[in-house]
Amino acid sequence: MNHLIQEKGLANRISCDSAGTAGYHIGAPPDKRMQAAGARRGIPLTGQARQFVSSDFHDFDLILAMDHSNYQDILKLDPDGSFEHKVKHMCDFARQHEDRDVPDPYYGGTEGFDYVISLLLDACDGLLETITERS
Repeated sequence: MNHLIQEKGLANRISCDSAGTAGYHIGAPPDKRMQAAGARRGIPLTGQARQFVSSDFHDFDLILAMDHSNYQDILKLDPDGSFEHKVKHMCDFARQHEDRDVPDPYYGGTEGFDYVISLLLDACDGLLETITERS
């Protein structure tokens, strides 16, 4: 998403961050296989893993879940439902793919990582189109 934001000249209007719902890999860079899949598409993947926290509800206008399990985990951090309107599924914005969840390529091969990059590019393009139409 940050790559597309930069590419479209929207960095002064849109900020994006990534966080997992579990504490795995906190502080680690993106998986090397995902970095390689991104590089094959000209997309540098940088940063370090962090866990989603309740204050993210206040800090961000939109919270995107990669799959239904993540969606449920995020909503558990909002027991009174105050921020439920901010939480969406990433695949809701995909235009070319019919997936409802972003699959976890962690235990798969190269093809799985390439597919996730393709799916996320589709969803991120749709998301950017939606955001820019609203403003």
